[in-house]
Amino acid sequence: MSDVIFREAVRADLPTVLDLLADDLLGRTRDVGQVDARYEKAFADIAADPRNQFVVAESDGEVLGCMQLTYIPGLSRHGAERQLIESVRVRSDQRGRGLGRQMMVWAIDQARARGCALVQLTTDKSRHAAHRFYLDLGFVASHEGMKLPL
Repeated sequence: MSDVIFREAVRADLPTVLDLLADDLLGRTRDVGQVDARYEKAFADIAADPRNQFVVAESDGEVLGCMQLTYIPGLSRHGAERQLIESVRVRSDQRGRGLGRQMMVWAIDQARARGCALVQLTTDKSRHAAHRFYLDLGFVASHEGMKLPL
C-alpha cells in the first residue's frame, strides 16, 4: 500500500478509531464503537500529552488503521527513552495487505528518529497471528507481561 499517510488522529477520527478497536473478537469484549465522555476525555488527554501520539493510517481520505505511541523516559539502559506501541489495529477488510507492517515500520522509524533505545509492546496471549507478525518484524518475546485490572 503505497498511498498511505500517517498522521496524528483528530477528534473527528474518534468514532472510526473506536470502530477499529472493537473490530475483532477480543476488542468487542473491551471496547464499544460509540463515543462517550470517557473516550472523549482519554482522547483529549492523549492529544494534550507531548509523550503520546494517537496515529491513524489513511488512504484516499479513509482511516484504515490506528496505533498509540507513548514515549517513556527511564533510568535503566543508561537513561534511555523507549517507545511503547499500543492499540494497533487494521480495518478488517484491509488485513493481510501489508498495512500493519507499514504501520509498524513507520512507528519504529519514529522511535529511531527520536533516539529511543527500545521499542516495546504487549499483545494479548490469545492473539497468535499477532505474535507471529511481531516476531517476523524482529520483536523478541523477552518478558512475561502482567496486568492487574482495577
